[in-house]
Amino acid sequence: MKRGWTTVKLGEVLKPSANQISVMPFEKYPQIGIRLWGEGVYAREAILGSETQYKYFYQAKAGDLTFNKIWVRNGAVAVISDELNDYYVSPEFPVYHPENSIVSSDWLGFLTKCKFFWDSCNQKAYGTSGKNRVKPNEFLQIEIPLPPLPEQQRIAARLQALMEKIKAVRRLRAEQEREMKNLLYSQYLKIIEGAKWLPMKEVAPLKRRVVDLQPGTHYSEIGVRSFGKGIFEKPNINADNLTWQKPYWIKEGDLLMSNIKAWEGAVAAVGKEHEGKVGSHRYLTFSPLKGVVSADFLWYYYMTDEGSLNLDEASPGSADRNRTLNTKKISEALVPVPEPALQNDFLNIRSKINTLQAAQSAQLSALEGLFPAVLEKAFKGEW
Repeated sequence: MKRGWTTVKLGEVLKPSANQISVMPFEKYPQIGIRLWGEGVYAREAILGSETQYKYFYQAKAGDLTFNKIWVRNGAVAVISDELNDYYVSPEFPVYHPENSIVSSDWLGFLTKCKFFWDSCNQKAYGTSGKNRVKPNEFLQIEIPLPPLPEQQRIAARLQALMEKIKAVRRLRAEQEREMKNLLYSQYLKIIEGAKWLPMKEVAPLKRRVVDLQPGTHYSEIGVRSFGKGIFEKPNINADNLTWQKPYWIKEGDLLMSNIKAWEGAVAAVGKEHEGKVGSHRYLTFSPLKGVVSADFLWYYYMTDEGSLNLDEASPGSADRNRTLNTKKISEALVPVPEPALQNDFLNIRSKINTLQAAQSAQLSALEGLFPAVLEKAFKGEW
């Protein structure tokens, strides 16, 4: 360990909060929640005292440390931010006040983001699986590295500066995404000016290719995520295990829709990587006419507000999130059909934007992945 550093138990630098408040039935108490994996605290809805079984709450102060007895092993531990000063937590969230002459709240705040600290908490957990708890007295036995106070403050300031840079990149990335999304949509509006609007069944009729199941044969199955998130692969299915199920062949160039989640954006264009796979009867395959319209263009249309409205109106019912798509309605719904050359130009722009966004996402992921490594070095005195 670096010279001047020491190892202490949390109980040596934290003292239990004295801010225990008796719960009054008609008083409102704004609540604090703790996110997992060191993501900090957040404001929850205020509750009336009559709405809780607890006889008392802790009133947390900015700089206090608190944890969730069950989920602390998964990083549900944090330092209270200035914004949540005087908010309340139940007895399931023990609260401690740092000995400020020995330890910095900022140092503790970054400690709560460290995997080695979560692992230490997990080792103190007891109880049945899924409900393992960490007792307060066991929590205070956890050992942490502690440099001199000025060194804690110096390291915490550097870590905070790095976090601010990462946040700034995230904001810039989000702004760039919005701008590119708006640019693409403006291009879409240009190419549908004067375009024909034709029934779906005329340009992309429903085409069901029933699989002639062969005994002992395995088939690669796919499904479609909601919100336009694309296709995912399911475990292979064995023909011998199927009874009433009737899978259908999927081909490159198809437009695939979930017949119970289409209204939620479960729509995808099938690429060559999924050629020859199968989908269950729950997935509808529409086959766009070559030289008329492409699945990629139709997919984009159905991701617009107007296209989403078409899917919604063709999906009656309100059974949870499962609303069956009426194939007759969606087949008769009008879709824009610009000239193929205009569609191609638009899809080329979309492809370039997707490539750029992927590169930017990779850069952000690399930067975010740097932080845990820096944290580990910082708490070893190597940064």
